[in-house]
Amino acid sequence: MQAEYYLYSSEGCHLCEQALQMCNPFIANGKLSVIDIVEQEELVEQYGVHIPVLERLDNGEKLYWPFTPQQINELITEWN
Repeated sequence: MQAEYYLYSSEGCHLCEQALQMCNPFIANGKLSVIDIVEQEELVEQYGVHIPVLERLDNGEKLYWPFTPQQINELITEWN
């Protein structure tokens, strides 16, 4: 099963932990990959001050924190 969403995050980020908990009811197990931005310099430059960021991979649409459960639902149901 391939991921359909990325959650850009960083270890120890309490907002990222909240975002992951918020995503879990909406995104099926195995469809969300948590990407630690610290492992790639370009991701730190792109998302460092914005994490957590949720990205839908098929269309590249992103939600930047703070986002709501309603926004997550809209992101996953758009185009379906």
